[in-house]
Amino acid sequence: MRRVVVTGLGAITPLGVGVRRTWARLLAGDCGIQSVAHLEFSAQWQQLPSTVAGTIPVGRREDGKWQASDWLDQGDERRMAKFTQYAIAAAEMALNDAGWKPHTQEHKEATGVCLGSGIGNLEELYNTSIAYEKAGYKKVSPLFVPQLLINLGAGHISMKYGFQGPNHAVTTACTTGAHAIGDASRFIAFGDANVMIAGGSESCIHPLALAGFARSRSLATSYNHDPKSSSRPFDRDRCGFVIAEGAGVVVLEELEHAKARGARIYAEVRGYGCSGDAHHITAPKEDGGGALLAMQRALKNGGIRPKDVDYINAHATSTPLGDAAENSAIKALMLGEDGLDNESQIAVSSTKGAIGHLLGAAGAVEAIFAILAVQENILPPTLNLHNHQDGFNCNYIPLSAQEKQVKVSVSNSFGFGGTNASLAFSKYT
Repeated sequence: MRRVVVTGLGAITPLGVGVRRTWARLLAGDCGIQSVAHLEFSAQWQQLPSTVAGTIPVGRREDGKWQASDWLDQGDERRMAKFTQYAIAAAEMALNDAGWKPHTQEHKEATGVCLGSGIGNLEELYNTSIAYEKAGYKKVSPLFVPQLLINLGAGHISMKYGFQGPNHAVTTACTTGAHAIGDASRFIAFGDANVMIAGGSESCIHPLALAGFARSRSLATSYNHDPKSSSRPFDRDRCGFVIAEGAGVVVLEELEHAKARGARIYAEVRGYGCSGDAHHITAPKEDGGGALLAMQRALKNGGIRPKDVDYINAHATSTPLGDAAENSAIKALMLGEDGLDNESQIAVSSTKGAIGHLLGAAGAVEAIFAILAVQENILPPTLNLHNHQDGFNCNYIPLSAQEKQVKVSVSNSFGFGGTNASLAFSKYT
């Protein structure tokens, strides 16, 4: 099996545009969650029990903020859904970081894209539905379907750069980004490509999205007056997740291909594991059985012992049931056979305290954090973790980043429908 390494990173998050800006603010303990009650549709926001979200800061590119005109010409901006715009920009950053811009036919055919979204273009679906109901057929844009399709993020990246390798889209709810990276790594491992651009993108901060998640009792509703305190993974007072938007993209590369061109290697993709809860449409098994199986499979795939895992970036969204289930799974993995001696040795954090839950982009952005932990030997913090509850006895990196030698990291992602994925990264040796 061919070895796969990470050679490029790109991200757009509520902490800013760009991986370095996001990472620096994350380690500094900054939070990108704010009130959305003042945004467009303010009357509709007022009806909702949750009015907080992780939104992308708006402004100039040089200030680490987002405006589409910095990345796209006017025609492309009009043709693309917002999640596709984010994907295009994050891919450009990752490719520039990797120094990979193939020009020969051979290299273009060996470069592919694997990128998805959990929900995609909800705003256009909403607006077009209303327009069609009011005024009929002629109010439906010819761009409606192309803007709606999840695979158009990958499609537009492929078309922009002429990549003719695998062109693949993933949509597995909140596991999308992790599945995209894992699937892309296997395209390389099995010889279908030498380079893959992989990740996830999401932009659905809209009253209808928050209404739907609120009706399923998933969102944080107790901190509308204090948005930065609303996402509190593992904390005793957690009450639900905070919806967020953004994109994460990595460039994956076959090891010998990367070495031959002198590429910088951030980390090696060591393992990828998937599982299904086969339990409930929204709730995990209370014992975290599905999560445990995904982590076990990732470590088995990479030939890694649990005691060799130095850091886990948890899915932990700040929901009472989800965080407890994952906590149980992590302890079962790390304290079992070939594991650590006690819970305090388990280093695990959830970066959703700082950026919220990016849904289909979450797994990709959090994989980037796990990769940077390996490269820089630093663990990002869990914000708003002030009060532990019984059974939560690991080192959750509360409030402040911690330095630690990280040879192996794991990133977890779980989604509605009981879909689970774990990725394992290691230092390249």
